[in-house]
Amino acid sequence: MFDSFSDKLNSAFSSLRGKGTLKTDDVDQSLKSISDALLDGDVALEVVDLFIENIKDKAYEITKSKTLNPSEQIVKLVNEELINILGGGVDRPLEFAKKGPTVILLAGLQGSGKTTFAGKLGKFLKADGHTPMLVAADLQRPNAVQQLQTVGENAGVEVFAPDPGVTSESENNSKKGLLSRIGIGSKESNPVEVAREGIKYAADKYYDIVIIDTAGRLAVDEELMDQVKNISDAVNPNEVLFVIDSMLGQDAARSAKAFSEKLDLTGIVLTKVDGDSRGGAALSVVSITGKPILFASSGEKLDDIETFHPDRIAGRILNMGDILSLIEKAESTLTDEEEEKLTKKLTAGKGFDFDDFLIQMNQIKKMGSLKSIASMIPGVSQKVGALDSIDEGVMDVYSSIVHSMTPFERSNPKSISGTRRARIAKGSGRSVRQVNELLDRFKMMSKMMKNMGPAMLSGQGQNDSGEAESPNPADLAALANGGVPNLNQRSNSKKKSKKKKKFGNPAKQAAWERQHNA
Repeated sequence: MFDSFSDKLNSAFSSLRGKGTLKTDDVDQSLKSISDALLDGDVALEVVDLFIENIKDKAYEITKSKTLNPSEQIVKLVNEELINILGGGVDRPLEFAKKGPTVILLAGLQGSGKTTFAGKLGKFLKADGHTPMLVAADLQRPNAVQQLQTVGENAGVEVFAPDPGVTSESENNSKKGLLSRIGIGSKESNPVEVAREGIKYAADKYYDIVIIDTAGRLAVDEELMDQVKNISDAVNPNEVLFVIDSMLGQDAARSAKAFSEKLDLTGIVLTKVDGDSRGGAALSVVSITGKPILFASSGEKLDDIETFHPDRIAGRILNMGDILSLIEKAESTLTDEEEEKLTKKLTAGKGFDFDDFLIQMNQIKKMGSLKSIASMIPGVSQKVGALDSIDEGVMDVYSSIVHSMTPFERSNPKSISGTRRARIAKGSGRSVRQVNELLDRFKMMSKMMKNMGPAMLSGQGQNDSGEAESPNPADLAALANGGVPNLNQRSNSKKKSKKKKKFGNPAKQAAWERQHNA
């Protein structure tokens, strides 16, 4: 989402790096570049002006100081203001009702992803120990009720839908006069009554959270606003979340302003953050509505939802990475049983095999796209073409190769000789070169797991001397790529390791060989 915006913003700092001191002209040029980067990223003009105004005086103060790294001070200022403009450094969780079901009302334009997000939020809250229920109050968009029912079923969350709503565009046109006016028609055709009945049903059945999916329009209009306001007034929700497509750019600011003027919004939800957007929506809606972003949603998978952390997003924008979110994603996909099993195996000195490798690949798949994972690693996105070179289908390629191995070969990777490699390649429909790539990356990942194994529970690995050792950044980057590189780019690491260094002293020669053959 922030790739283009991030590149332009970081290029604004390039002219400052390496300078021992900054002059006023340097700051002026830097501020102009930052302003241009924000505008190119579709950030609203009023927000850009506020951003620059908030850092300008502090930036000029840096020219008077004798700091050793003035460019880093500018980056720090921008980082702090990004955090501030994204909602501040404090995460605001959902507010739950003290008594009765907590009511969460979703509002937004048609196509913003409200219905899908309703299912994601329901599954997210269910995993957190709640008993949520979805209410189908969008009776106007063709098949909206049926879509919510499908989403709810896939999420394992009940859907309250007493009215099937409109099931075709022609039916929508014939009912438009009836359904667009609140309070007219049968009880079931009234979204306000559907919402009321849904809350009553949830209370009777002991559901503790009600998520109401409302109708939207392709553009803001009075009918839309009146309808969602009437629902809000009738059910008195604990949370009114404005769901917005992050790809809207400047239109996001206008929509956010219109909804905030009509509704008592409590929070923002950004959807489609994995799309080809420029990031402006995230930086605009908070300033314009004065409300925090609570969730970010990406893709169609029901697990593609995360709590929004302003400080972490700012870190991603400035290529500082987001290791905390990466760790949380990893922890959420690996069950306690699987983690304990792998930890016991490694601490017992048993090798990491291809069955374990398959489990790790499946866990990484659950974490999201490889590009999104790699972007959370500090410094990865700064490397030219690093994210673009990641092949999203490479894990499927390697999975097919592993499944072509015999059980013995999976458990004993060292047994895979040249003839076995040829057979595995033929059986999986891949090339021997691809099999070799897998074995190279498996060896790297196995070594990393060996280092991490003795102290996995404490989060640190150990070197051969028993001292704490952090995983190699290159290994982490490869792990984010599923432990496998782009098939079109052969790693040079193995070629470098083959180059044997010669010493005149036999003891030094033996020591070097032990170190590089480990």
